[in-house]
Amino acid sequence: MEWLKTNNGVYVTDWGKKKPSTLFPTLRFYPKMMSVVIKASSKAKRGLYDNVEWCKSSLGIVRALESVGIGVEVSGMNHITSFSGPAVFISNHMSTLETFVLPVIIQPHKDVTFIVKDSLIEYPVFKHIMRSRNPVVVSRTNAREDLKRVIEGGAERLAAGVSLVVFPQTTRVVRFNPAEFNSLGIKLARRTNVPVVPIALKTDAWSNGKRFKDFGRIIPKWVRFAFAEPLWIKEKGIEEHQKVVDFISQKLAEWEKQE
Repeated sequence: MEWLKTNNGVYVTDWGKKKPSTLFPTLRFYPKMMSVVIKASSKAKRGLYDNVEWCKSSLGIVRALESVGIGVEVSGMNHITSFSGPAVFISNHMSTLETFVLPVIIQPHKDVTFIVKDSLIEYPVFKHIMRSRNPVVVSRTNAREDLKRVIEGGAERLAAGVSLVVFPQTTRVVRFNPAEFNSLGIKLARRTNVPVVPIALKTDAWSNGKRFKDFGRIIPKWVRFAFAEPLWIKEKGIEEHQKVVDFISQKLAEWEKQE
């Protein structure tokens, strides 16, 4: 099933002749978002939240974003289906938005879950959804223990045919810093002999909040996702890691010029 209608691997929001109102986007978006999350959480608590339901929720968030004037552009989706089997998707991390939107982009083509911080599986309401997705959970406080969890837990899921989304940064940031972008995803792909698919994203339309980081201001503008061709890891993966970093850097620079 094609949840986002694409043309040559590209999805672009089409409002038709009448664009939505951009008045009070923050006040209008969050009630819609919470409605989606509460319904999804209720199903997850009852064991009724499967992959199809996850895609429905993710698409609901996309439509809620579009309804307040945020355009969504996704390119390179054809790269997701250009190979068989699971992969490690490696992406920069800018806001809460990608956690909600990536499922409807990837899951229709490949079963997928996330590597997440332990706080997410304790987050009120949302925890039921996240736990139902069987993520790999890390602490972000003990690098050695996190590496062990990712290698072991990641290998287990990849062996079962489930792809993984990895955000190698320690926190969500608008300005991409390659020095803070670790090679955890590369190590996992190398160990399990699966390809890496780089993802570049620009999602600062959902800004990080000052008091509550997940609930920042909603800004009517374009959010963008780009998938690169899959990379198979050779030797220690140094070259492939650099290719991921370069792809993200180049895309972000390109998108900055469009604003």
